[in-house]
Amino acid sequence: MTATTDHDIKVLNTLIETTIDSAEGYGEAAKDAENTRYAAMFQQRAAERRQVAQRLRQQVSALGGKPEDDGSVLAKAHRMFVELRAKMSSKDDTAVVDEVERGEDHIKHKYEDALKDNDVTAGTRSAINEAYVSVKTGHDQMRDLKHSLHR
Repeated sequence: MTATTDHDIKVLNTLIETTIDSAEGYGEAAKDAENTRYAAMFQQRAAERRQVAQRLRQQVSALGGKPEDDGSVLAKAHRMFVELRAKMSSKDDTAVVDEVERGEDHIKHKYEDALKDNDVTAGTRSAINEAYVSVKTGHDQMRDLKHSLHR
């Protein structure tokens, strides 16, 4: 592997970790949502994020690297979402949506930073951009939902 390949793998694995955290967050939000429509929406986003992470893993494997997997970030994700659940206990759907949207801001910025990285190869940039389309759609959906609940 070259330094360029190593850099691509590092960037992709960071995005995989963030995307897995996002999927876990959506799963927790689905459990906490009172409105079944929100719960279904969160479940759908969780599944979509898992697919995005899988596509990024495939890119890492294609580069000859070892992709991040659920096990490597599970403990950290679990701690984060236990804290999230504690913050949200006895709160309404607006609070759940607020937390989800905050997480969406985080993942969107991670992907935008990766897209600005001039050291990644064209193939990796393409994989990141494809994943970003899904991330941006999820971000915008949650942002719009948050704004509708705060009117």
